[in-house]
Amino acid sequence: MMLSIKKIIKISGVLFLVLSLTACTKHKEGDGHNHGSETKKEATEKEEHDESEEEIATLNDEQIKAVGITFGKIEERQLTATIKANGFLKVPNNSQANATSLFGGVIKSLPIEIGDYVKKGQVIARIENPQFVQLQEEYMTIKNNISLTEQEIARQKELNEGGAGALKNLQNVDTQIKNFRARKASLEKQIQLMGINPATISNSNLQASLNVTSPVSGTVSNIFAKIGSYVDVSSPVAEIVDNSKLHLDLQVFEKDLPKLKMGQTIYFTLTNNPTEQYSATIFSIGSSFENDSKTVAVHSEVTGNKKGLINGMNVTGLISLEKASTPSVPNDAIVGDGGKYYIFVLSDKEPEHEHKEGESHDHAKEVKQTRFEKVEILKGTSEAGYTAITLVSKNIPTDAKIATKGAFFINAKLSNTEGHAH
Repeated sequence: MMLSIKKIIKISGVLFLVLSLTACTKHKEGDGHNHGSETKKEATEKEEHDESEEEIATLNDEQIKAVGITFGKIEERQLTATIKANGFLKVPNNSQANATSLFGGVIKSLPIEIGDYVKKGQVIARIENPQFVQLQEEYMTIKNNISLTEQEIARQKELNEGGAGALKNLQNVDTQIKNFRARKASLEKQIQLMGINPATISNSNLQASLNVTSPVSGTVSNIFAKIGSYVDVSSPVAEIVDNSKLHLDLQVFEKDLPKLKMGQTIYFTLTNNPTEQYSATIFSIGSSFENDSKTVAVHSEVTGNKKGLINGMNVTGLISLEKASTPSVPNDAIVGDGGKYYIFVLSDKEPEHEHKEGESHDHAKEVKQTRFEKVEILKGTSEAGYTAITLVSKNIPTDAKIATKGAFFINAKLSNTEGHAH
């Protein structure tokens, strides 16, 4: 009898152990970390959860800032039928100039720095030279001589009329005043070129310096002089460039010339910064080959944003041959997943907050969340950092915001959330 009881106890212990292991196994299957079979109830709940949440990723501001996610919209861009060509930026001749002085002198002030914006006629330097004073003194002397000579002419005429004067003396004085007047006119012109009004010159108002002004409005791109240095007509003080009038010259091969016409749009990027895109419009096509390259220069005017563009920069351009446009997004806005392609659209739904029973919730400490909806697309032509897209099933508003950079991280966050859902 005692043996039977021991056997019963032993059997009961084994059954208890089996039941415990079974319960533990079911618990692990239900917590999302075991990829074994699920109960019907758990499968149903997971299916409902996936249907409502699997296409939505939620990130807080700290995460968005950490990975550099940026926002934008789906744009209409011309990405079909393009010609790729290299070239450089160029400022037209009438939009760049050297500031020079018409008279030699020593630089006494130079109130400009490279990068400064100056207006046409603005003083950029001041030079001094004793000759400036000498010219003004000579001008005043000539004026006085003319006045005295005019009096002498009047006196000689009176003498000749009375038969007391010699005609030769009158002729000499008349020639002299003509020479004085010619010299006075020359001095007046020189003084005006110095920026001085001849009518204001007096013994107490002689100017020993003159201003050097900017011949055009633009940015100071180079300074050739310094305070204390001597400059003359052949020595420019500074170079001024008006980058707002930038042109783009592309070198296009002969075979592509028949495809070009005036008004076509060019999208281009800088060789040293391919991430920023700019635009230009063709206004002239060259009629001769450039050197031995068998290419023709295509001239265009840069339109829109010109920030960061400088004369002489090398660029890569794409000439759009057709006016047809297509919905496009930056390449970084697209992520591949399972053989398909997606973009992430900002959702205006507020994220739901689950609270455990009895748990208090402090709204003041709540972290702002941003929701991204995963939308499937078909990829089209990729050019100049943008890709044409077509929405597969979902229609989104034309002004909807999308993640233009960081789509890979958002998708990884979404996948990680799905794989560790409880």
